[in-house]
Parts: sequence; C-alpha cells; structure tokens
Amino acid sequence: MQERQGPPGTSGGPARRRYRGGRYRGGAAVRAAAACVLLAGAAALAGCAQNAIASPSIQLGTAYVEVPTSGGSTEAYLVIRNNGPADRLTSARISVGGQVTFREPSRPGGSAMKTVPDIGIPADSLLRLAPDASHLLITGAGPMKGGTQITLTLVFARGGTMSVEAEVTNPESGGSSYFLN
Repeated sequence: MQERQGPPGTSGGPARRRYRGGRYRGGAAVRAAAACVLLAGAAALAGCAQNAIASPSIQLGTAYVEVPTSGGSTEAYLVIRNNGPADRLTSARISVGGQVTFREPSRPGGSAMKTVPDIGIPADSLLRLAPDASHLLITGAGPMKGGTQITLTLVFARGGTMSVEAEVTNPESGGSSYFLN
C-alpha cells in the first residue's frame, strides 16, 4: 500500500490519502461533494424550466388610438392574444395622461355602448378591441397628433402589467392599418 503525503509543515502533520488500486480510499467525501454539485445543478435547471413554463401567456399586438375629437375624448383599439387560462383586463393608462375606461356593446350586435369595470379575456383566444366591440375610451388626455406614438399600459388580473406602443391615427383619412391585421 502506498501513502501520499501533503505539503510538509501543515498543521496536524502531513495530509495523507491512502491510494489503493488506482483509487483513493476515503472517496465518500468526494462523492458526497460531487452529489451536492449535481443536485445544485439539477435544481438550477429545474428553475430554468419553471421560468420557461411561466412565460407570459398574454401577448399584445397591433394597437392604435384615434386622433382625439374636439372634445378631447378618443378611443383605443388593440389585439390581445391569450395563450393561457382566462384573464381580465382590469385597468389601463396612457403616456399622455387622462382617464381610461372600458366600453362594450350594451347587447350583442348593438351599437349602444356601456362602461364596464373590466374586459374578460377568454382562455386560449385572440381578442380584438374594436369600435363595435369592447375597447378603451380615453378622456382628458394631453395632446395627441396623428403619426405619433403613445404608450398604453394595461393591467391584467393574472397576466400582470404590460405596455404596448400605439400609433395615433385618423381612420377617416385611412391612417390606420389596425383592421388589416
């Protein structure tokens, strides 16, 4: 049996490892340390997988805001894709100030609108906020000029807070591509 010694002069005498048949005896501590490293790595990978699964299920698409009327009110429209469970749009704000309320038809197929506290987003669906459907009503906002962009910040019950750039357009003059998407 061969013995290997550590550096001379270390406290407690020379460090010794017993070497037998190409392996160090006392490798249990080494194996335990290797197992800890493997467990830590597996935990880190599991965390990465969990983060990938927890990616946002709500995606915001094309958005636009009509140029405000002389009274200062306007409407905003956008596309919301929900790749997860049902959610609700609970509040919204815009970068130019003002108040945002939610509107939807009073009855299916009707043109009369009513204010609602939130907008339901069905599970695994594509929802278009449009003039004859649910949409955002903006009042008291600062100046908005056609051809510029503002930021819409939307708050979802499950999906959290998300922002999207919205183009300020005049649909009467053909200034919107919203309905083409």
